[in-house]
Amino acid sequence: MKNNIKTIGIDARFYGPLGKGLGRYAQEVVDGVLELDQTNNYVIFLAPGNFADFQIPNQRVKKVLIKQRWYSLAEQLYFPLAIWRENIDLMHFLHFNVPVFCPTKFLVTIHDLILINHPTTRATTLGPIKYWLKNKGYHFVIWWAVHMAKQVIAVSEFTKDDIIKHFKIQPAKIVVSYEGVAKLNKNNTDDPLAVLQKFGIKKPYLLYIGNAYPHKNLEGLLEVFSEIHPDKTDLQLVLVGREDYFYKQIKDIAKKLNLSERDDGQNSVIFTNFVSDQEMATIYKNGLLYIFASFYEGFGLPPLEAMASGLPVLSSNRASMPEILGQAAAYFDPGDKKQFKLKILELIADKKMQESLVKLGYQQVAKYSWADCAKQTLTLYNKIVSEKLPSTPN
Repeated sequence: MKNNIKTIGIDARFYGPLGKGLGRYAQEVVDGVLELDQTNNYVIFLAPGNFADFQIPNQRVKKVLIKQRWYSLAEQLYFPLAIWRENIDLMHFLHFNVPVFCPTKFLVTIHDLILINHPTTRATTLGPIKYWLKNKGYHFVIWWAVHMAKQVIAVSEFTKDDIIKHFKIQPAKIVVSYEGVAKLNKNNTDDPLAVLQKFGIKKPYLLYIGNAYPHKNLEGLLEVFSEIHPDKTDLQLVLVGREDYFYKQIKDIAKKLNLSERDDGQNSVIFTNFVSDQEMATIYKNGLLYIFASFYEGFGLPPLEAMASGLPVLSSNRASMPEILGQAAAYFDPGDKKQFKLKILELIADKKMQESLVKLGYQQVAKYSWADCAKQTLTLYNKIVSEKLPSTPN
């Protein structure tokens, strides 16, 4: 009936490649929910960088431009007004940056608590005092978001436990909804050799795909690779990620280690900058090993994408990684560089182990589905807007 039709808003400003890992989550959840829900109306809030790219699928969907940048004071002041204007019955914030003056009930997805567990001035371009003040602001916003939300979505049991530990939230208020594995281009017609040559990549190569924030431990990966390379001169390390402030820092370290930007052009470390999904599929499929050295992750999509591409994975044993990757990865302690180095060398030499990890990897990725994630999300929407969700104390 018409009276049962609600208007649901989704903060999709990270939607698409613009938002990196968050962008993948936003795109898959938004697209999946809009495809499943044939009843409710939706308002999709977008940023200038992705507003034109988002295509309205039907008449029940409206898109609204939010010019204020995420994590800003302007976001906190003006976004609530935009929500109020659209008469939203329920908002879903796909990241922790919820406006404190949000005028309607909402749910929030928490991917990790990296700002609380790993605060560091290396993760910002701000000075120490400004960073400290902004970090305190982040803490308050996250605290407010998880306490005031009707429901909290966590992307792993690890993240759920982390939220409970830091914010004393009742477990019943938090729903774990695993992310899916990106649909890599199976019908890729690109010439693999041409793609690799474009970026100066030669086989064999170790691979990392993702951002270069300090907790990703790319500096540690470079240091370990610099010790391996003299005995493995044909081996390259390929780092895939859009160049930004943090990747420039990593490039400087690689240059100091004489691994990249060499005068003779014999670069052992390759920085690809941004690559298309088609190119990424080719780079995944032709790698030797995928290396994930992170100190902290709430979920970790790239190792699963590597598994889906038939690439053996060597992962950090920290945070959510054992939960998400299970027995399908080889593990090491990212704080122990000697162990890190030995694990790389062992896996390079052990073809049977590589084959076993590939087989287990295919089985592991089958556990994760973006369709299931979208269904769980829509179920929560319907429970909250129909007031069927029992209230839980904070």
